[in-house]
Amino acid sequence: MPRLIKPPKFDILEMTKIWSEIIAEEKDNIGEYIEISHSADEKGRYIPYDKFQYTVPRHLNKDLAWKIVKSNRLSKRINLFKFGDDGIIGNFILTPNIQKALSETDRNTTTAVLQWMTKNIGEEHYLKYLLDDLIEDESISSSQLEGAATTTLDAKRMLKKKRGPRTNDEKMVIGNFNMMSYVWENRNKPLTIEFIKKLHIKGVGGINDKQYSPGQFRIETDNVVVVNYDDEIVHSPPKADGIENRLQIIIDWANSCHDDANGKNYIHPLIKAIILHFCIGYEHPFKDGNGRVARALFYWFMFKNNYSAFRYIAISTLIKSAPKQYGMAYVRTETDDMDLTYFIEHQCRIVIRGINKFKETYEQAIINIQKFDQWMWESGLLKKLTDKQRVLLNVAKSKITNNFTATSVSDMLGCSYNTAAKNLQSLVELKIFKARKNQRETVYSMMSMKSIQENNF
Repeated sequence: MPRLIKPPKFDILEMTKIWSEIIAEEKDNIGEYIEISHSADEKGRYIPYDKFQYTVPRHLNKDLAWKIVKSNRLSKRINLFKFGDDGIIGNFILTPNIQKALSETDRNTTTAVLQWMTKNIGEEHYLKYLLDDLIEDESISSSQLEGAATTTLDAKRMLKKKRGPRTNDEKMVIGNFNMMSYVWENRNKPLTIEFIKKLHIKGVGGINDKQYSPGQFRIETDNVVVVNYDDEIVHSPPKADGIENRLQIIIDWANSCHDDANGKNYIHPLIKAIILHFCIGYEHPFKDGNGRVARALFYWFMFKNNYSAFRYIAISTLIKSAPKQYGMAYVRTETDDMDLTYFIEHQCRIVIRGINKFKETYEQAIINIQKFDQWMWESGLLKKLTDKQRVLLNVAKSKITNNFTATSVSDMLGCSYNTAAKNLQSLVELKIFKARKNQRETVYSMMSMKSIQENNF
């Protein structure tokens, strides 16, 4: 992570005198100062000081220009609650990027939208299998983000086969998967200290209990700090002695109702979920595993507010592609008067990308099914297949998985082992699937399109 140039500090009184200061010192340039006196730039970007200073024309006073920007932001900020030992009140403002993310979230990720998608695609089992694959992505990527040395392919095989973990890295993946399942199953419960501790146990228990101390908050002698990739300290969490009291403030806020869009206290659930994510990372209540818990709580809050499609939106996959920006979003917030807009903006960009990927997956599924059904109809094979066999073929055609067993198909279709085996064997007899022995089980896979056509004509 690059070294951050911290913004200059101003008190409220200085802010009120900003234009008097400009008139006295920079009267000839007042027009240019007016042009930059906005919370965001002309492209709607909420620029931090370390980048802003390079956008100011050389003949202008960059600190004076920053003071103007800060004054504008101050007038729009929404205050939250006190953070850390110093009791600085966190705040944020609504930027164009944040508002776009709120709109995308409301239009594409609610429980009602997900139900419509399932109905519209016409292949409920196929879509469920497709989406289950996305559920695994968050568990795997979150573990890799925290240092798990396992490939995505190997991790997916382990989860699909329900194989027990063999290494600590695989235990991290299983832990994250269990944690994500737990927040979904407990989405209607209120947030409590015990809930946060339980999440930690689910996520890190049994990996290396000495390193993680599952379910136990850190103590002062643990000397927990956050370092960057160069082992430089970028964050020293608040004192361990007050963890429970500070977390209770966060919990009370999270459990409070901010749903009245007509009231002055309205905060969109996505923003609350992101702030909750930030709080755990900032407090760092545990010796290790804080990032995983923070991201799990983000999902829990979205599930709680009926944004069910977030089960299939893996924010960690996108964070993993640019981890330094993730860290910088934390640091910029902490060094600029707890302005959480930086972190909220970063996460909103991640959310927008995640939603786009989710939509692309769904849209591609529609296209694949339409093309395949057309070919099946023209070939005459469609009439020969049962509904279950059509689902299996659609899944195989989409390349979601290449291998099927009676056990995996039984889980996917919600049918008996014998029914699953019978349908797989029928696809072999129709020369659409092929079978091979792998130790004690038979593994089925789809033949190539060319082979299917040659075998059936």
